Amino acid sequence: MTYYSPLISALVTLLLTLILTMHKDRMIQDVPNERSLHAEPVPRTGGIALMAGMLSGWVLLPWLWWIVLPVLGLFVLSLVDDVRNLTPGTRLIGHFAAASCVLLGSGIGGIWMLPALLFMVWMTNLYNFMDGSDGLAGGMALFGFSFYGMAAWMKGDPAFAMINFSVGAAALGFLYHNFHPAKVFLGDAGSIPLGFLAAAFGVWGWQQGYWPFWFPVLVFSPFVMDATLTLVKRARNKEKLTDAHRSHYYQRLVQMGWGHRNTAIAEYALMLLAGMSALAGLALDVKGQGAVLLCWAAIYLGLGLWIDRRWRLYQNTIKEKSCNAA
Repeated sequence: MTYYSPLISALVTLLLTLILTMHKDRMIQDVPNERSLHAEPVPRTGGIALMAGMLSGWVLLPWLWWIVLPVLGLFVLSLVDDVRNLTPGTRLIGHFAAASCVLLGSGIGGIWMLPALLFMVWMTNLYNFMDGSDGLAGGMALFGFSFYGMAAWMKGDPAFAMINFSVGAAALGFLYHNFHPAKVFLGDAGSIPLGFLAAAFGVWGWQQGYWPFWFPVLVFSPFVMDATLTLVKRARNKEKLTDAHRSHYYQRLVQMGWGHRNTAIAEYALMLLAGMSALAGLALDVKGQGAVLLCWAAIYLGLGLWIDRRWRLYQNTIKEKSCNAA
């Protein structure tokens, strides 16, 4: 019966998202601001459907309560934030509390406690930062959790594999309505729990010996690298980190004319290659794994430099057009 869980997750998410979009005028709206890449208000209730679908599939599976309970708490907190716009400090307290529950429940301590805590909080937030273009966050969930599931299956834990496959399947059901042109967004109620689960499942799989510590980072590296490098650049430029912005690499691709669809497809290819190489790396020795990571470091460095260069040329072109028009 557990093998039906992903199918249930996908169907529940697909149908519930459809129902919510039929009443979009009464739903929570994502009103465009200085960070947005869309021009019209779009309902941000997709996270409700995705969480419902995911939990529906999990009903048939053994629960990791120290992960499920915190993710439910984050869902409620983030849903309130979607409605009332909580302060960053309030949200951050909730994120640290949820991550602490995972550490206490799974028994992670010693020198690994602080790195694991910071990793979970950062993943929770960066996933939200990267949820700004049609199909992007849903696609990362589909690929990321599917590769988690494959690795768990290879290590002989079908229950944990199905838990992850159910998240990926729910993301697929959501993507039907979220791929460009998006009819619905995840909202914080969807992106925050997904980022938290990416970190919590990654830490749990590492603790169980299913994969080394680098595996979750590489699987979700398209999001990790974009968000981290953007944060470092903004800090170096002394920008206020809590201010809304459109300086992520994926945002710049959209603005430079790639559009939501092409950007999503390019990111999907990157996600697929990162996940496949991470999965293949599990069979390698330490030296081979190091080579894989160095290769990906070079790839991301090259991509970052290329986009930065193209962005400068794009900005110069905009300035020249403005001067000519004046």
